[in-house]
Amino acid sequence: MKPLHKTKIATLISLSLLASAGAVSGQAIAEETAAKESKLEVIEVTARKRVENAQEVPVSVSALQGENLDAYASAGMDIRFMNAKIPSLSVESSFGRTFPRFYVRGLGNTDFDLNASQPVSLVVDDVVQENPILKGFPVFDIERIEVLRGPQGTLFGRNTPAGLVKFDSVKPSQVFDGYATVSYGTGGAVDFEGAVGGGLTERVSARVAGLWQEKDDYIDNLAPGFEQPDVLGGYSEKAARVQFLYEGDDFTGLLAYRVRDLDGKPIVFHANLMNVGSNKIRPDWDDKVVFQDAASRATQQVQTQGVSLRLEWDLGDYDLLSITAWDSAEIYSRADVDGGYGAAFLPDYMGPGVILFPAESADGIPDHDQFTQEIRLASNFTGPWNYQTGLYYFQEDLTIDSFSFDTLAGGIQNGYAFQNQKTKAWAVFGAVDYDVNDRFAISAGLRYSKDDKDFYAERVQGPFGSGTAVGTANPDDDHISWDLSGVYQLTDEVNLFARLANGFRAPSIQGRILFGNEVTVADSETINSAEMGIKSDVLDGNGRVNLTAFYYEMKDQQLTAVGGESNFNRLLNADKTVGYGLELDSTWILASELMATFNASYNKTKLEDGSLYLPGCAQCTVTDPFVAGKGYSIDGNNLPHAPEWIANLTLEYSRDLGEGEFYVFTDWSYRSEIDFFLYQSIEFTGEALLEGGLRTGYKWDVGDFQYEVAAFARNLLDERVVIGGVDFNNNTGMVNQGRFVGVEVRVDFF
Repeated sequence: MKPLHKTKIATLISLSLLASAGAVSGQAIAEETAAKESKLEVIEVTARKRVENAQEVPVSVSALQGENLDAYASAGMDIRFMNAKIPSLSVESSFGRTFPRFYVRGLGNTDFDLNASQPVSLVVDDVVQENPILKGFPVFDIERIEVLRGPQGTLFGRNTPAGLVKFDSVKPSQVFDGYATVSYGTGGAVDFEGAVGGGLTERVSARVAGLWQEKDDYIDNLAPGFEQPDVLGGYSEKAARVQFLYEGDDFTGLLAYRVRDLDGKPIVFHANLMNVGSNKIRPDWDDKVVFQDAASRATQQVQTQGVSLRLEWDLGDYDLLSITAWDSAEIYSRADVDGGYGAAFLPDYMGPGVILFPAESADGIPDHDQFTQEIRLASNFTGPWNYQTGLYYFQEDLTIDSFSFDTLAGGIQNGYAFQNQKTKAWAVFGAVDYDVNDRFAISAGLRYSKDDKDFYAERVQGPFGSGTAVGTANPDDDHISWDLSGVYQLTDEVNLFARLANGFRAPSIQGRILFGNEVTVADSETINSAEMGIKSDVLDGNGRVNLTAFYYEMKDQQLTAVGGESNFNRLLNADKTVGYGLELDSTWILASELMATFNASYNKTKLEDGSLYLPGCAQCTVTDPFVAGKGYSIDGNNLPHAPEWIANLTLEYSRDLGEGEFYVFTDWSYRSEIDFFLYQSIEFTGEALLEGGLRTGYKWDVGDFQYEVAAFARNLLDERVVIGGVDFNNNTGMVNQGRFVGVEVRVDFF
């Protein structure tokens, strides 16, 4: 390990100690003025498919809930608001409000194909959302978000070698309650969401939740001959969730339906956003202006829906659970990918900068079906041991369309290809928990998984006279995942834990043959991970500090070589990837009216494969070693979109004022620089990003109603950096959202 790494880890430990010292000082001051009446609430999680105290599970898990979650989601934010809000978690997208890509401990997938699999699974109300379009469902009426770091291959299993993100929506109950919020912000953005629920009969309850977000187009197109005001940047999104719960004496059943409809524009591509030799946004860039010759045809339309049925029987010493679900997604997204106008073979008509050739394309899912079934038996013994075992089945049928267009001829279609992939997977799993004594407990689990894919792709119309092509692939594999963990209660307030785990991701296929002739297959990747940590409640329940250290080795990691010499993705396997780091979660009651959290993580990733060579970008400055006839060596590089540092700080001040409560909440998130691609270049290195938020408001009660008015701001300092790129044509880039300010009114009723 290099001395620099030791210094960074030591810095993180020092930050934790400073946070502790600050909390102690804050408590000492508070105790001089008033005794504390509150303590930190117990955070309950379902990381092991049982409801447990987060401080007692031998898993590195973080949770978002309550006021923090509400504040983060202000301003009509999509699921990307989670980026850098939790240690070792980052989220990005080259599609905008759809197709989020999750990274945990540096492990993720940059592939933008609609067939791409990811090593971080998203589970919503116990149902895995496999296709990347399903992962973009809006966040509303959510009780809790959990992020489980490290392999989760035993109980969850479906492509979770890096971890998983778990959403739990608010469930129906016999108690009548609900809420409604409406906000208005920058650019005329309107955001409404609400929910209402309660008992229909003595045994049946229901809950209905809905969301509507809208923002008008606000970006002008100034390309010569294509001038048009307000052509990009807007969206109209609607989503709803309906749930019915039946509660019998020893049986419960939950039926849920969810639907989403998005009509908007894709993320904005800016041609030559960075000057050659720099990763900074060029000085003349304007976030309300584009220079594109295909902006008027840009569109993004998404429809998803799903239904799930959860049945649970209380059999005394056992619980029997069945979860059946069907989900479907459709999308059509078209964009000016080169981000400019004209072409280099029209030297008197192109810009901004050099545009090698026009690139206007579209991708869509016209047909998709996912079916999942899980049956689980869990014991409820009063003795020292318990277990759970189950079966899991997954089936998916996915069709993808890819189009290219002749921009210079007015956008007529000049290329079309389609893919079809059928996936069938099943697994059998089991886990055992054993209390060795009053202070020491161990857990162990096994899962056998089998995965089969049947893939066919055909290029019907080839752009640039490339003709037709056909490709097929039929990979299959099986694997036994396992984990072994233990937790030791050092004191009543301090738990030590350790965990060894193995996980895998099934073979992946990349068959986007519209611009190439090759269907590539990546073999299964496997990971062995070790972590240990401490979970502590300190200062008589007024502080909480959790610290985890981890190390992993991944064999045959699935990587996506994006772009380079063409708009084509290729899959490959790296011989070995190593990662290690630290994660800190802490929460503090600094005074009776002041609460704080401080979270941070250090992640170091390294590819180890001397045989991996890739082509570089079209007009940028690659810094990796070049070997003639092979390309650029990526041996020793960090993984893409894997920041070494992530940190998050929140402060909440509240006090009684008049007949209600006044509050101020601020949050600050930081991530260090990132590489966009597997190779390293000056231009496609994302700068470090610091974003702050502020929310202040007033709450008061009137009878059975609680009212709230608030003003808020996201990206308070208006920090703008390049967050992604397109490398096969010019130095095209995308930029994070700028400052957003707004006001909100909310009413809760009981």
